[in-house]
Amino acid sequence: MSGTVDSGERLGGIETIRRGIHHSPELVQGIGVTLALAIVASLGQVIVPIAVQQTLDRGLHHAGGPDVRFTVWMGVAAAIALAIASVASYLMTARLFTAAESGLATLRTKAFRHVHDLPMLTQHTERRGALVSRVTSDVDQISQFVVYGGLLLVVSVGQMLIASVVMVVYSWQLAIVVWVCFVPLFASLPFFQRRLSVAYTAVRRQVGTMLSAIAEPVVGAAVVKAYAVEARTQARIDEAVEANRAAQTKAQSLVAGFFSLGGLAGGLALAGVVVLGVQLGIHGNLSSGRILAFAFLVSLFVGPVQTGSQILTDAQNAVASWRRVIGILDTPADLVDPGPEGAQLPRGPIGVAFESVTFAYPGGPDVLHDLTTEIAPGRRIAVVGETGSGKSTVAKLLTRLMDPTRGTIRLDGVDVREISGASLRRSVVLVPQEGFLFDDTLAANARYGRIEATDADIERAAEQIGLGDWLAGLPSGVRTRVGQRGEALSAGERQLVALLRAQLADPDLLVLDEATSAVDPALEMRINRALERLMQGRTSVTIAHRLTTAEGADEVIVVDKGRIVQRGPHADLVRQEGAVYAGLHASWVAQQG
Repeated sequence: MSGTVDSGERLGGIETIRRGIHHSPELVQGIGVTLALAIVASLGQVIVPIAVQQTLDRGLHHAGGPDVRFTVWMGVAAAIALAIASVASYLMTARLFTAAESGLATLRTKAFRHVHDLPMLTQHTERRGALVSRVTSDVDQISQFVVYGGLLLVVSVGQMLIASVVMVVYSWQLAIVVWVCFVPLFASLPFFQRRLSVAYTAVRRQVGTMLSAIAEPVVGAAVVKAYAVEARTQARIDEAVEANRAAQTKAQSLVAGFFSLGGLAGGLALAGVVVLGVQLGIHGNLSSGRILAFAFLVSLFVGPVQTGSQILTDAQNAVASWRRVIGILDTPADLVDPGPEGAQLPRGPIGVAFESVTFAYPGGPDVLHDLTTEIAPGRRIAVVGETGSGKSTVAKLLTRLMDPTRGTIRLDGVDVREISGASLRRSVVLVPQEGFLFDDTLAANARYGRIEATDADIERAAEQIGLGDWLAGLPSGVRTRVGQRGEALSAGERQLVALLRAQLADPDLLVLDEATSAVDPALEMRINRALERLMQGRTSVTIAHRLTTAEGADEVIVVDKGRIVQRGPHADLVRQEGAVYAGLHASWVAQQG
C-alpha cells in the first residue's frame, strides 16, 4: 500500500505543478490581472536607471548648459512612476497571497478528507506521522514557495526581461557581455534542477519519518517509561533526526554550489561591463549617462540570478511536497460511497446475510474462507474463536471498514456496497474494544454519536442505559474534560462513554468488539447492564473474547481458521464434546478458576 501512497513521487516537475493546480484551481484564478500588475511593478525597477541616464545626458550635460527644468520634471516623473509601480506591486502581492492561501486551503482540506476516505489497511500501513506531515508540513512547504518564492519568481523574471531589453537599447555590445557571462550558469540549470528534485524528495520523506519517530513515543510515553526503553527510543529518534540532517545537508550543498556559480557569473558580468563600457565611452560610442545606467541595469539583472538559488530551493521543496500530497490524493479510496444515489436502509432491526464471503489482506493468504450465514432481525449473536481466527475481521466487514475480497454482505437484502454511506453509518454502529476519546468534554465526545444532541439529550441517553448516576457523579457532569485519548477517565469509564455515544446514535445494527474485555471488574456489571439495555430492540453482533457474553446471546457463531464451524445456542454447543466451542468453553472455565 505504501507504494501506492508514494505514486506521486514518480511525476515530473511540470506534470506535478499541473496536477497541483488542478487540485487547487484558486492558484490561477485572475492570473492575467496579476501578471499585468507584475509587469507594471517590474517596469518600476528600471525607472531609476532610465531617470539617471536621462538626467545626466539631457539635463546636466545639455548642449546649452544644465537644464534644471528638465532635471526637475524627470525627478517628478520618476517619483510618479515609482509610486504607480509600488501600488501595482502591492496589489500584485495581495492577489498572490489571497490566491495562494485559498488554493492551499483547498488542497489541505482535500488531502485531509481523502486520508479519512482511505482504506483502513492503507492508514495502518502508512505511519500516521507521515500521513499527518503530508497534510501539514508538506502543504506548508508548498505555501512558502507559492506565497514567497512564487512572488519572488514573478518579480525576478519580469525584472530580468525588462532589464535585458533596456540593456540592448542602451548597448547591445554590453548586453552580450552580460549574457555570455551567464551562459554557463543557465546551461547548468537542468543539472541542478534534477539533482535538487531528487534531494528534496528525500528531504520531504525524511521529515515525515522524523515526525513519526518523534510523535509515537510522545503518545506512548507511559509504555516507554514502564518498560524502561528510553535509551532505545532515543536511539530511534536520533537515527531519524540524523537521517533528516544528512538529507537536508546534501540538498543545501547543491544550493550552495548553484549560489556560488551565480555570484561568479555576476562578478564576471560587472567586470566585463566596466572594462568594455569604459572603452566604448572613450571612443564616444557610449554616453556617461548610459554607462552609469548600465551599471544599475547589471545589478537589476544579477540580483534575481543571485536570489535564484533560494527560488530554486523553495521550488524543488514545493514540487517534492506537491508530489507527496498528490500521492495521497491518487491513492484509491476503494470503499466507494454510492452517495445520495445509494440505497437507504429502513429503520428497525436489520437482517444480515453473508454470501460466500472471502477476505485476504493485501499480499497475504485468505483469513476468511467462504463464509455463508444469516442473522435474523432483532437477534443477539456472539461470534467467538481463538485469537487470529478471523472474528474481528467479521466485524470490520460487517461495518464496512473493509470490503470482502470475494462474496457479498447484505443488510436487509441490500449489498453493503450499494448502500449510501450516510444511511449505513446511521443504521450500523461499531463499539470497539477501546473507544477512542478526543481531548474535549465528555459531551463533545458523546456527540460523535449524534452531532446535534444537546446536553439534555446526552443526560437522557445516559438514564436510558442506566448510566445516569455515574454521569451525575463526575466532577462536572457532561462538561467533564476527558483528557488526551480519555486519559482522565479509567478504561471502564472510557467504555461507558463509547456506549453512551452508541445510544445517542440509535443504530439498528449494533456491532460490539467485546465491550467488557478491557475494563476493571468494578465496572463490568454496570457495563453489562448498559449493554443489555443498549441491545434491546436491535440486531446485535458481539465479537466475544469472554464467553460470559456468548452465554447471554441468542446464538453463538464459532469461527475457526477463517471458517464458520459451529452455530447455535450456548447450551447446545457446550454439550458437543470434542467440538471447537466446547474446547474454548472448557479452557475459559479453567482460566476463571
